[in-house]
This record gives sequence, C-alpha cells and structure tokens, in this order.
Amino acid sequence: MKIIDKARAVRDSLAARRSERKRLRGPAQLQYAIADTLAMLDAGAWNTLTAGAGFYLSRGYLMALEPVLPANLAPRYALIFDGDKQPVAAVYMQIAEIGISQVRPQKLPSARGKAPAPLEKLTARATQRVLTCGNLLSYGQHGVAIASGVDPNLAWHGVAEVLYRVREADKLRGSTHFVLIKDIHEPHTKPASYLTNLSYRYVETQPNMVLTLGDNWKSHDDYLASLASKYRSNIRNSVFKPLDEAGCSVDTLHDVAAHESRIHELYRSVRANADFRPFLLRPQYFPALQRMAGDRFRCSVIRRDNALLGFLISVADGDTAVAYHIGFDREAAVELPIYLRLLHAGIADALALGCRQISYGRTALEPKAALGAKPQKFGVLLRHRQPVLNKLIKRLLLGIEHDEAPERNPFKKTAGGKST
Repeated sequence: MKIIDKARAVRDSLAARRSERKRLRGPAQLQYAIADTLAMLDAGAWNTLTAGAGFYLSRGYLMALEPVLPANLAPRYALIFDGDKQPVAAVYMQIAEIGISQVRPQKLPSARGKAPAPLEKLTARATQRVLTCGNLLSYGQHGVAIASGVDPNLAWHGVAEVLYRVREADKLRGSTHFVLIKDIHEPHTKPASYLTNLSYRYVETQPNMVLTLGDNWKSHDDYLASLASKYRSNIRNSVFKPLDEAGCSVDTLHDVAAHESRIHELYRSVRANADFRPFLLRPQYFPALQRMAGDRFRCSVIRRDNALLGFLISVADGDTAVAYHIGFDREAAVELPIYLRLLHAGIADALALGCRQISYGRTALEPKAALGAKPQKFGVLLRHRQPVLNKLIKRLLLGIEHDEAPERNPFKKTAGGKST
C-alpha cells in the first residue's frame, strides 16, 4: 500500500505541476506599460516602486546611463499594474548582442599583413542575442522592484510576461536566443524560483565576494589592526612596501573626466584578459557615473611620477559599497602588487562612504577571501530557445562552471575562539 500511496502522490504532484505550468503560460491578470526609454514611463509610478530598491534601479541612475550604455546593449523598461491600475512592479531589462569571441580570451593583434585564422573570422561574426532582466554593468538583483504587499508569485508571473512581450516585439530587430534573469540572491531566490514552473532554469554562478566591515572600524588602519599578525605582516611587506619603495602613492581622483582616456585605457587592459567580456564600456561612461552617483562615488588611484597605474571605482548602494570597476597597467603589475593594493583602497573608500560591507564581485576569489570577504551565493534564471545550444550558453553565463570560494579567516581570534 505504501508503494501505491507514493505512486499516487507522485502522480498528483506531476498533475499539479502541469496544471500550474498551463496556467502560467496564459496571460496574468495584469496590465503593462513597456518602453524603450525610461522618460516614456510614468515617473511617479517608477519612483514609488523603486524607492527601496537602491541606487541601481533609481530613475536618476537609469536615465543618466542610457546615453553612455555600451554599443551592444539596448535598454527596455516596464511598469506592471493590477486590474485597479495600482503599481505592482518595475522591470529593467537590457538586450545584448554578444559575440562568441567575447567568451574567449582576447587574442593579441596579428602581425601586420597576417590574415586572421578561420576560427577568428567565424567567431567575430557569430553572435547570441540575449534579453537580460537586470543590469549587466553591475552585481546584484537590479532588474525587478516589487510593491510592498503584492503577491510575489503574481509579480514574477508578470515579469515573465513582460519578458515574453519584449522578446516578441523585438523580433523585427532579430530573434532572441535566450532570456536571462540576473543576479538571483537572497532574499530574492525563493520568490524568483517560481519561474521554474515556466521552464526557467536556475543555474548557480560564481559567488559575489562580500567583506563585512567591523562596527568599530573608522579607517583602513582599524581594519589592519583587526587582522591576525601573519596576515597584517604579509600585507605590509608584500603589498604596501613594494609600492612605497617604487615611489607609488594612493589617493582619490576627484575629477574622472580629466583622466577619461587613461582610465579607459587601464580598464581595457584588464578587460582584455577576461574570459567573459559581454560589453565594452565607453570612455565617457566613467565620468558620467561620477556625475550620476555624486557623493556616493569614490575613485581611488595609484600613481607613480604623476602617471596613473591603476584605479578602483566604488559606489555606495545603501550600506553596501559596490567596488566593481577596476583597471591597471599590466606591464607595471608584473612587478608591483597593484591589484591587491586597489582592493585595500576599496576598504578605505567604503568606510569613507559610511558603508557596512563591500561587494567585490565574482572574480579573483582567492585574494578577496584573503581580505576576509565571504561568498554570497549568486545564480541566474535562464530560458533558452534551443536546448542543443546548452553547452554554448553555459559559456555565456558569467562562468557557469564556477570555482568555490576558498575558506580564509584573516582576523584575530577573541578569547572565546571567535574572529573579531
């Protein structure tokens, strides 16, 4: 009897799932306003819905971002309303044309007169059209803001319908190969997972490395004082000392526009070495970000003989400093620990911004763990047109076959055996 009962339970569960999927494939009882530019949507409704969603969904940021978006990204926006025309959710999307060559290490320029290899010619032309719910330029769930008190299942059903409508409407410009909802993390994971009933697949990516700042830290010196002696000595001898001896200094760049070309050159130097390069930021993006972020913005730079060797840009989003744009001179970095020093500059900047944690992003897990950063689980929801392209799509998903963050605890132990 137990076997029969289990079989019935499985049958009923599958039937319920089929019924739910059939319901979700129909229209939600919602209304939509979808636009190519944010100025076309009701400003009051957008501001109301995104008031608690942070900097990256704010109307001011998104409108300032529009004219400086990378050439292969096009924004889309949507407002979702219920039957009584009450705001339910705001949705930010980007349509990206991503070339296959952008998911392979960048090749150095060929010798003069030498024709590109056939594979290089092929990958230069092959592209995937991706509809992303969220912002490819930032880390975090910056695609959906849901009104307080709204049923999250209803809201996410509406989000799925918005994505379907945008994909269908954009067919005149080209077919969308797959839809991506990024970056899913707590407390959004469970509500967003409702879309697995609509054939969206959740895939875990590399974690976001987050450093929690001590309550009593007022400066970088306070951070250093909290470290175990071996870590503190290593930082001073292996990171700070070589740069001091090389005559380098670290300071704040107050006018990014005055150094726009050099900042962009340093950014491209780092980008060229990345396996996944979904876009190329414009030179004018960096000063535009400084203007739009205002006093939320910090840019730390390393100089030698007045020449910029590296930079790190951090933006305060609530109590989180997002340290996410970085660039440095790779030739100088062969002998100098420029990257590590910039990570430490991010700590000083976060404290100056009054933040309580730093989001360092998904790359270079080892050095960030050595700082004391811990992994925050990130994932994406994916729905693609052709399952046979799954292997290719995995390469497009921000490092699907992700590394696990190493366990590091650089902080002193208290009398009770806990870290400070």
